[in-house]
Amino acid sequence: MHAVRPPQRLAPNMFGIPFGVCGVAQCWSTAHASIAAPSWPGDALWVLAALSWLVCLVAYLISNFRAGRLRTELKDPTYAPFTSLIVIVPMLLGVTLAQHQRGAGESVFVVALVLTLALGGWLTAEWITADLRLSQWHPGYFLPTVAGGLIAAAGSAALGYESLARLMLGYGVTCWLVLGSILLLRLFTQPALPAPLVPTIAIEVAPPVVAGNAWFEINGERLDPVALFLAGYAVLMVLVQLRLVPVYRRVPFGPGWWSFSFSYAAAFALAIRWLDVEHVVHQRFWTYALLTIVSAGLAALAVPTVRRLAGRTYFAPSPGHQDAPASGPKDTAGSLQDAGRPADG
Repeated sequence: MHAVRPPQRLAPNMFGIPFGVCGVAQCWSTAHASIAAPSWPGDALWVLAALSWLVCLVAYLISNFRAGRLRTELKDPTYAPFTSLIVIVPMLLGVTLAQHQRGAGESVFVVALVLTLALGGWLTAEWITADLRLSQWHPGYFLPTVAGGLIAAAGSAALGYESLARLMLGYGVTCWLVLGSILLLRLFTQPALPAPLVPTIAIEVAPPVVAGNAWFEINGERLDPVALFLAGYAVLMVLVQLRLVPVYRRVPFGPGWWSFSFSYAAAFALAIRWLDVEHVVHQRFWTYALLTIVSAGLAALAVPTVRRLAGRTYFAPSPGHQDAPASGPKDTAGSLQDAGRPADG
């Protein structure tokens, strides 16, 4: 007899896949603008991002409708922040579409921006009113307002909306300062994140590098104190990631691993911009080296993802069927199920 597979939960962190593909596509688009690299890899990746977003959306909605979770997803302290990727990804796609069909691209971007702001406000209010423990927080909480705001700033600047770009930059940076203090306190003082959430620590890289990319869009690719300030903090966060490599290696592969994709891709895109701004010797060589690394990283995530999806071992079982996750970097790491359980009142 064949063993009956437990039902799988399609959580919103699955949207990390199209989000990551967008990040690598952005690297190729940036390189095309700076050194006239071929446009077709970026174009192909943008199409792949759009298709993967659509597939994820359909699968996610069907799964959650059948499980009766559509009304509760925004209250889930573990997964709710990832729902913002559903509307953030179309912002990125809208900016790219606008390069080919201005009206359609702007419409997609504006609708996605409005939805991102609405969802960010709703989730922030939810976090204020919910009875959350500090240990339930994780770096994914950056996504709705910090990532959403900074990506909106870059997109607005790319489309020529200068005032909106500066407004959204202020929105994103303010949320970064507020949430960043909470999240670093959580990481410094609380028990380790559950193993499936450990890769979200890579999201700590994202705020300074996404802000750096947005600022270059706003200020016309000029080097100034703001760009240097953001780059300085980005260097610290990259060095932190190097120290965490042994920690990451202990985490079983799953949807959480896509947390690395957009964060690191944004860092590579910023590095490509810096090579151009600083007119670095052998700029083309170094740019292609960065493109090779970031593209290989995407492939390293995509191959096991496809393999595990085919074997139906990619997603975690639904609550009630979960196995205990591997231990995290601290001895007192809890399970992912514990991380999503509301605090006792």
